[in-house]
Amino acid sequence: MNIAQRNNKDFWAGIMLMAFGAASILIARGYAFGSTMRMGPGYFPSVLGAILVLFGIYVMIMGLRAGEAITVNCSTRAFIVLPMSLVAFGILITHAGFIPAMAVLVFGSASAGREFRFVEVLLLTVMLTGLSVAIFIWGLGLPYPLIKGL
Repeated sequence: MNIAQRNNKDFWAGIMLMAFGAASILIARGYAFGSTMRMGPGYFPSVLGAILVLFGIYVMIMGLRAGEAITVNCSTRAFIVLPMSLVAFGILITHAGFIPAMAVLVFGSASAGREFRFVEVLLLTVMLTGLSVAIFIWGLGLPYPLIKGL
């Protein structure tokens, strides 16, 4: 593999799509396929996997033709803060409730960025938490307490 292939983002995106598609097809082999009129449990993952493989081939070929290189400009803070806010959400949703978990997730995710402004993030946290409560708790009826203990 030459240097142009190793640093090509579309090449690797195509490889990833093909890998997910192949994994989907391999996992679905154990299920009955059925037919188009009477689909079995293996029909959808097999067809979707085949579509992913075809898209992966297309993206990989387009990447090799374009020759665009990977440019990395990411911060270490984002690699640490984003997973930690997801873990905190998972812990807090069971121990503190939906509202504190959602607030920590939004606030923590926003703090991973380079342009963190406290007032904007606080407003975003309040709005997204309220919208999430309206959609997921009241609209869809998910069985999470809003605040544990209340």
